[in-house]
Amino acid sequence: MFSRLMMSCLLGCSVASLARAAELPQPTAKLTAAEIADKNATARGGLTKWRAVQTLSITGKMEAGGNSRPTLPLPGIKGKDSLPPPRPVEQVRLPFVMELKRPKRMRVEVTFAGQNAIQIYDGKDGWKLRPFLNRREVEPYTEAEIKMAATQSELDGPLIDYAAKGTSIELASLDKVEGHDSYKLKLTIKDGTTRYLWIDATTFLDLKMEGDPARLDGRPRPVEIYFRDFRAVSGLEIPFVVETKVLNPTVQGRGGAPVASEQMTLEKVEVNPALNDALFTKADLVALAGSQTFATRVSKPVIH
Repeated sequence: MFSRLMMSCLLGCSVASLARAAELPQPTAKLTAAEIADKNATARGGLTKWRAVQTLSITGKMEAGGNSRPTLPLPGIKGKDSLPPPRPVEQVRLPFVMELKRPKRMRVEVTFAGQNAIQIYDGKDGWKLRPFLNRREVEPYTEAEIKMAATQSELDGPLIDYAAKGTSIELASLDKVEGHDSYKLKLTIKDGTTRYLWIDATTFLDLKMEGDPARLDGRPRPVEIYFRDFRAVSGLEIPFVVETKVLNPTVQGRGGAPVASEQMTLEKVEVNPALNDALFTKADLVALAGSQTFATRVSKPVIH
């Protein structure tokens, strides 16, 4: 449901909570993929409530600019001197506003270097305005960006009304995600692409999703997206923390240490706000590009 996303979760547990956990139902393959999807929809608020959602407005902060990737040994040097100084881990947290409107329209504004970068997808085509790069002209999305936006603009996620969206699902396996028993579902999207989604076997909320591969250090790398801190908003369960991990492809399996990790933290979610269709058009960006200033809709970035 959300584009770039992230966070770490601290869990404390007592003897009593461990005892309760032991009594919770364990995952069973007796559930079909369709039954798991139905339970997921119910856990997230129910199909009726999600079908009534026409627009979403989300504000928060996303991490960018930090670099916690491990350093690589220097060629020709052995021992402790072979490792260069660790990279800085400070993350700049950029304020953002994301607006979604059916069918599959999306607008994202991010404040960076005192200016707003804006991306718009109208359900078919997309455009971007990046004044912080001294690009004040409206640029079209690349084919890859259009493909990515087509999946990110689903305001209710991939499992809600999946059949109506042309998606087929199957239970791939039972799995563990950060200690949680989960169902690993294989989703085959309408265009034929596949991705995997992990559903918590106890709460039936989303735990993790396979993201689009990212190119980092000149190499394509697998991506995992984690959903955390679900909160009720107008009767809907929304993850207020989404963490995106870019993994090292040389690590066997998908559970290796990430080479990059960022998180997006939501601060406010509005359900069914009034959003003018003009916000999702190229004409709106062209008008902004021709002005001397950009309307500031989010606050200044902060560093932590």
